[in-house]
Amino acid sequence: QVQLVESGGGLVQPGGSLRLSCAVSGSIFSINAMGWYRQAPGKEREWVARIIKDGDTNYADSVKGRFTVSRDNAKNTVYLQMNSLKPEDTAVYYCNARVNTYVVNTYWGQGTQVTVSS
Repeated sequence: QVQLVESGGGLVQPGGSLRLSCAVSGSIFSINAMGWYRQAPGKEREWVARIIKDGDTNYADSVKGRFTVSRDNAKNTVYLQMNSLKPEDTAVYYCNARVNTYVVNTYWGQGTQVTVSS
């Protein structure tokens, strides 16, 4: 059984920073791509950032230059450093990972709330 546990969400003022973490646990052979999505109230879930095993990263245009995704392969953990936060970044943030157990499947975390408000 593979589990993704997120942490680090909360309330922050516009212009502030937060760092999200997502730890993957279970019977894992390897983890391929890891990423972050978000879902704002009344909107569809949207992709935010991705990092593959060798460290290459991709970002949605809306967060490029403000967010940084990274991973610690020894800890099976992915991070999302969010700077210069805006009210429109308010959403539930979900991590996901392509995990190789006996087969490769995509797993999701439970989500963590990020609220940007003064």
